[in-house]
Formats: sequence, C-alpha cells, structure tokens
Amino acid sequence: MRPLPAPLIAHVVYRFGVGGLENGVVNLINRLPAQSWRHAVVSLTDVDPAFSKRVLREDVHYTALGKGPGHAFPLYPKLFRLSRELRPAIVHTRNLAALEASAPAWAAGVPARVHGEHGRDINDLDGSSVRYQWVRRAFSPFVTRYVALSPDLDRYLREQVGLASNRIEQIYNGVDTMRFCPSPAGKAAIEGCPFNGADHWLVGTVGRMEAVKDQINLAQAFVRAIALCPDARKRMRLVLVGAGAQRPRVEAILEGRACVIWHGCLANARTSPSCCRASTALSCLRSLKVFPIRFSRRWPRRCPSLPRGSGRMTNSSRTA
Repeated sequence: MRPLPAPLIAHVVYRFGVGGLENGVVNLINRLPAQSWRHAVVSLTDVDPAFSKRVLREDVHYTALGKGPGHAFPLYPKLFRLSRELRPAIVHTRNLAALEASAPAWAAGVPARVHGEHGRDINDLDGSSVRYQWVRRAFSPFVTRYVALSPDLDRYLREQVGLASNRIEQIYNGVDTMRFCPSPAGKAAIEGCPFNGADHWLVGTVGRMEAVKDQINLAQAFVRAIALCPDARKRMRLVLVGAGAQRPRVEAILEGRACVIWHGCLANARTSPSCCRASTALSCLRSLKVFPIRFSRRWPRRCPSLPRGSGRMTNSSRTA
C-alpha cells in the first residue's frame, strides 16, 4: 500500500519577490520537515525566478496568476480551480492584498485557511482606515485562524476589526540567531565602507526606503543619540543600504553626520557583481546591529535606548 503524501501548504502572496514577508515564506519552506509538509506558492501577480532560487526544495509548485490593478474577484474561478487541483490541507494567505484568496479556498473545501498579518499597509500606516477594517471583517468568515506578527497587529485585529481573541495567534518574526550573531573572528571589514576601525560601533539596516520601513525614525534616533552621548559620538556609525522615496529625506537628516548610504539593488544582492556593495553589507550583517531588535542591555546606561516596541529577537524555529 502506497503511503499517503505529506499534506500540502499553499502560500498565497501578492508577489513572490524580494521582501521580508516573502523571505519568511522561503524560510518556512526550507525549514519545515520535508517528510511532514509539501509546499506550493501562489502569487497573485508574478514569481521572480531569481528570488525563487532561495527555495532549496525542488518539489515546490509555483503559480503566477498575472493579476492587474484592482480587486482579485476576476481571479476567483482560477483560485477555486487551483485549490481543487492542488488539494491543499492549508491555504495560508498573507496581508490584505492576498486575503481575498481565502474565499475561493473556502468554496473549494480547503480544510484550513490561515491568514497572516505581517505589517502595516503603506496606505494605512496607523490602521485607521475604516474601509480596510471592513474588508478584513467581510472576509473573516472564510478564515480559520489568524497570525499576527506583533502585539500591535494583534490589538488591531481584536479591537478595530473585531475578531475574537481565540482566533488569533501572535507570533514574532524570527531571527536566525545562528546566522545573525557576533562573528567569533571579530568584526569583519565591509568593502568600500569608511567605518572599519576597531573602535567603530556600527548600526545598520538593509531595505527599501519607504515610509512603512521608517528609516527616517532610525536616522533621527541616530542624530539624537550622538548628540546626547559623547561615547556614541566617538564610536557610533550608521550604515544604510537601500533606495526609495524616503531616501532624500533620510539624506537630509543625516547630512554631515558619520554615516554612509548605499544604493542597494536588493533583488540581486547575492549574485550580481553590480551590487557588490549591497552584497558585502548583507554578508557582513553579523558584525552590525540590525533594527528592529532590542539591544538596550548592551547599550551604555547613560545613553538612550532607541528602539521602543519595535519587536524582539526570537528563536527562528517558530516563525509566521
């Protein structure tokens, strides 16, 4: 008698390309036991071939639906047929853009529909949009379980959307503490970076410079820290890698300060020679303090603790 295949998880995202949410999907696929789970990735728009190479398994099924602007309603028949064809045990949608896929999954008889809230929408940074609250409320009957990546999002789902607490699981985004940790060999030099001195204490972030990522807050905190703390003024340096609409404002805040900002082509940072600076910065994150994590225990007591409620470092074995 042939053994039954492992249950399938269908991960539904707006786009499967470079991004923190998408990288979380990659980590789940790579880390969940292969004998226990199979995986499929359904992108409402497209699948980036270069990014999908981060998935180490060869048995992952990818589907790109080519969605245009507007609601996903025209894709409901495709999503219904796809659910019937793949027969997943779980459909896991992520963020508002993919929430609609829970309805055709329910109609197709998928036993479990999980929805993850990974962060604020660029058009609703404070969660005050009544329209978005109603959309989430309207699709809630089709969702079996919710995952919120922060206490703030947990409160939003309970207090503003009106979901019952027993339907929500709050799981912090994990940090791979085997990879992102102080190097045993000491701080590695970053090619092209002017701050490679042994006494330099680097603060860094890698990501697109958009309002939802809030590098402006980091820049302002850095400026305030070096103004308040003499030791920080001597040793602290800021390294930013990325591009986006907020970059000019960040540059204006940091003008004349001890920082370096690189235009990082994050999509190809690991493979493209043209992005060697971003690649080097990414590979040297072990020697950087990367936001958002709590590091106040290592911060001198006379200096302000900068991150407040921004998240916490957790073991990477339990990620959403």
